[in-house]
Amino acid sequence: MAEVKSADSTTTINASPNHSNPDYPTDRPVRVYADGIYDLFHFGHARSLEQAKKSFPNTYLLVGCCNDETTHSLKGKTVMNEAERYESLRHCKWVDEVIPDAPWVISQEFIDKHKIDFVAHDSLPYADATGAGKDVYEFVKKIGKFKETKRTEGISTSDIIMRIVKDYNQYVLRNLDRGYSRKELGVSFVKEKRLRVNMRLKKLQEKVKEHQEKVGEKIQTVAKTAGMHRNEWVENADRWVAGFLEMFEEGCHKMGTAIRDRIQERLMGAQQQKYLENGKDSDSDLEEEYYYDDDDDEEYYEDDFYEEFEKDEKKS
Repeated sequence: MAEVKSADSTTTINASPNHSNPDYPTDRPVRVYADGIYDLFHFGHARSLEQAKKSFPNTYLLVGCCNDETTHSLKGKTVMNEAERYESLRHCKWVDEVIPDAPWVISQEFIDKHKIDFVAHDSLPYADATGAGKDVYEFVKKIGKFKETKRTEGISTSDIIMRIVKDYNQYVLRNLDRGYSRKELGVSFVKEKRLRVNMRLKKLQEKVKEHQEKVGEKIQTVAKTAGMHRNEWVENADRWVAGFLEMFEEGCHKMGTAIRDRIQERLMGAQQQKYLENGKDSDSDLEEEYYYDDDDDEEYYEDDFYEEFEKDEKKS
């Protein structure tokens, strides 16, 4: 077994070349093929390609990447398009050649065309989404051309996407502050205002909590100085602060609701005024331009509505 050592890890590669009677060509580079989607290219991808590249003393690594049409139909939508994924691979130092429009299942014809000696991938069976088999690498394994690599735990494209989804609101505000428009982010006017209000309230709550901790420390100091029973002071302090926080959180919720209602009133009022000035039926048109999503109680408007509202805001 050979080991690939990096700055922060040691990855075991399933390559045990027998130099006395090798099962691979020694008079030329061994042509090893690896394939995948490589969406949001990360160090887990790079490590798997490093293992493939170091499978033999002299390796020429070909990397196949499926195009958008194949990937979207068999696996699902990607974040990066095919051109971006191909280019990411070209900039990986372990890759010698990128094969675009790679097939989902490797065939003998494909192996012969690219003169592939071995196919490198982790050993987990990957179901053939076309329904042709239980493992897309079944054929390669049967003919003895499969070279196992190890997955890197704790990192995957799905994990990265989940991190973004988990902190969605913060990333939306971050990009709004950096100059992206609501239209580019697919965020409604009301959603933007609500996010900003909630963020301010969250920061305010954090400050209150910080002050609560400081008050607790001071109470303990006073209790020791006065020679009183510490537990009695702490219990009373916790009760006072908890009562204040309960009132504070209730007030924050009411304030957030009031702000949302106020924004909604102004939006509806501005739109109704626009329809009256244009001589349109406001009720019927509003039903088309303004609607609720029952799932998350979020308001949505058409893009033209926001543009008109912002023009009215600038005039007033």
